[in-house]
Amino acid sequence: MSVFLDISNIDMDFPTPNGPFKALKEVNLKINKGEFVSLIGHSGCGKSTVLNIVAGLYQATQGGVILNSAEVTEPGPERAVVFQNHSLLPWLTSYQNVELAVKQVFKNKKSKAEIKDWIECNLKLVHMEHAMHKLPSEISGGMKQRVGIARALAMEPEVLLMDEPFGALDALTRAHMQDSLMEIQNELNNTVIMITHDVDEAVLLSDKIVMMTNGPAATVGEILDVNLPRPRERLALAEDKEYNRLRAEVLKFLYEKQRKVETINISNSSISNDETANVG
Repeated sequence: MSVFLDISNIDMDFPTPNGPFKALKEVNLKINKGEFVSLIGHSGCGKSTVLNIVAGLYQATQGGVILNSAEVTEPGPERAVVFQNHSLLPWLTSYQNVELAVKQVFKNKKSKAEIKDWIECNLKLVHMEHAMHKLPSEISGGMKQRVGIARALAMEPEVLLMDEPFGALDALTRAHMQDSLMEIQNELNNTVIMITHDVDEAVLLSDKIVMMTNGPAATVGEILDVNLPRPRERLALAEDKEYNRLRAEVLKFLYEKQRKVETINISNSSISNDETANVG
């Protein structure tokens, strides 16, 4: 199988008054079409920086991204981003928020009737057809996030980029959203890259979990293949030996292997004991 998305040898430096800050160093990742990939790691490990480079919002200092044989140099409709904040326009209804994206991508390509059907189809996909004419202020946080996902999916992106899309939601709403996302990905077979801090979420949703080392100069530490059969049911997985083994592998990386790295960094510096208490 040929590589669909190739993140190759990426470095990312940000300018500071004291010279460049190296956020990423030699990040390499190959993703196949239709894969669901989670990026996980401690805060400050460069997860969002990787996502922004794939989105075309940042230009890597070194290396680059090839998507479907074409170099990524700027944002494009083939890569849609869903942020933790739904970012809906408050004066537009759910339908109109999705319509805005659809008209940008499919202007002169779809008739008015086709656009209407397509918007309604995507709102139905995220179970929001009943609230399509409501304003963001009239719906819950989880419902807003569903509309944000519908807006992204309506652009028919080749890659769906999600930056902690469920991070601000309560546990029950988050579980419902995870189930919806699994349904959508099963139906559309789209390629998804999602940032998460939630180990259970990563194992439940992913085909591959990419574990990032701590910054600065963060990179890919380990990649874990998740070969759990689909569809996945969270209650059944709670008793599944392989699920729990995978979960333990991620926890071990985050809280043993990366904890040691932090300790080494601290012991080799002049950070005081009071300051080390706040690291991580």
